[in-house]
Amino acid sequence: MLYLLAKTVINALIITAASEAAKRSPLIGAVLASIPLVSVLAMIWMYHEQHDVAQIAAFARDILWLVLPSLLLFAILPLLLQRGLHFYLSLAIAIAVTVAGYGLMVVWLRRGG
Repeated sequence: MLYLLAKTVINALIITAASEAAKRSPLIGAVLASIPLVSVLAMIWMYHEQHDVAQIAAFARDILWLVLPSLLLFAILPLLLQRGLHFYLSLAIAIAVTVAGYGLMVVWLRRGG
């Protein structure tokens, strides 16, 4: 239980640091947010718990392909906001398009092996 709590606190601190940094400098916040910290932390936790490097390699490979549809959010959101759409509507549309992109990528990956 203590291990789970430690993982949660470490992850929360990193996310908080990125959002606080973004208040002071959007660029620094963006740099922190763009670093694949969640992926790196997940791999560290996986290794610590299982020492299964084959599973970590597969995880990293899958992340590589799934980064592509995640870029849709960052392309669509600013376009919608610049067109004057409300923030939450823009975010919802961008998330919906991103989820659809993930779905298409998963189907494509399953067909291609």
